[in-house]
Amino acid sequence: MINAERLPRRVIVIGASAGGMMPLIDLCAAIPADIPAAVAVVVHLHPLHESRLGSIMALHSAVKVVQTTEPRRMERGTVYVAPPDMHMQIVGDWIRFDRGPKAHYTRPAVDPLFTSAAKEYGSAVVGVLLSGRGQDGVAGLVAVKECGGISLVQDPAEAEFPSMPQSAMERDHVDAVLPAARLPAILMRLAEGAAIDDAGR
Repeated sequence: MINAERLPRRVIVIGASAGGMMPLIDLCAAIPADIPAAVAVVVHLHPLHESRLGSIMALHSAVKVVQTTEPRRMERGTVYVAPPDMHMQIVGDWIRFDRGPKAHYTRPAVDPLFTSAAKEYGSAVVGVLLSGRGQDGVAGLVAVKECGGISLVQDPAEAEFPSMPQSAMERDHVDAVLPAARLPAILMRLAEGAAIDDAGR
């Protein structure tokens, strides 16, 4: 069933893997600085290499971008990027990090972020799954939807590696399948309280 409820979606969680880096950077570059939501991002990163993803995103984004290993209280208009070799989770109104067991052979993984957001914020969450191999993020996106949130995936037809969004579509009825270029405007409207049916208009 498609979620048609109208209410502000204050937490946006985004997951990406192979082929998802450029769509993610472009997405965050187009998000308005005054978006009334906090955005948390997990990309599969090599555990032994320093990540410059946060600084690269900050160069192109109007929103504030934070990549750290220290707990942070969530703020609207801010993008939080998971660091290498640490899961990122939402606990209350805090972003927290840990070196828990790998999920889908990776750390950070998308599922811990998505499932924690769904548990804490329920219908106020939007989950977005971009290009990637495997099925990380699929169970998390299902959890977002089961808790009343909105589930979005990048159109597999344009994704460089379509298996993550495609697997989500096969596992559950996602709310929308979209080209990455349409996501920023739709996320802004969802954060402001539009229903998914109205957000794309």
